[in-house]
Amino acid sequence: MAISIYDATVAGYLQTLGAVAGFLDKGAAHCAAAGVDSAELVATRLYPDMLPLAFQIWSVQHHSLHAIEACASGVFTPPGPLPELDYAGLQTVVADTIAALKALTPEAVNALEGRDVVFQLGDMRMPFTAEGFLLSFSIPNFHFHATTAYDILRSKGVKLGKRDYMGRPRMKV
Repeated sequence: MAISIYDATVAGYLQTLGAVAGFLDKGAAHCAAAGVDSAELVATRLYPDMLPLAFQIWSVQHHSLHAIEACASGVFTPPGPLPELDYAGLQTVVADTIAALKALTPEAVNALEGRDVVFQLGDMRMPFTAEGFLLSFSIPNFHFHATTAYDILRSKGVKLGKRDYMGRPRMKV
């Protein structure tokens, strides 16, 4: 059985983004129940040299939706400046990303196969094919940032478990 680029990327992004939306909801409920200011969560870092929850969520969007868009345009760059986002704004970023990814058709995403994509950071350029970029660069970055967001919430006492991270598996119907 062959697996398509859409199945390997967009379908997986949607599964994990659904989980991210779910654990952000649990984080909001935790704040309400424990009297924690959600701004504290938005600014939390796991370690001083790591970026905060807001950046992790922004990067989940960037390494999913914007990665697919980069395969169409041919260029992927690091995200621009992080906008000021409160906790509800982070939830909106995830919801908007899910909606945009759901609007993509398998045919459109699969048509990106073999296209050239360059990761560009200043003068550094890393050439990829679309599938090489998505599978070896985008997906690992996406999961790194989703996991870090999960870990930040766990570190602040949000009751989360492995199933909260996994999201809804794509089971045989």
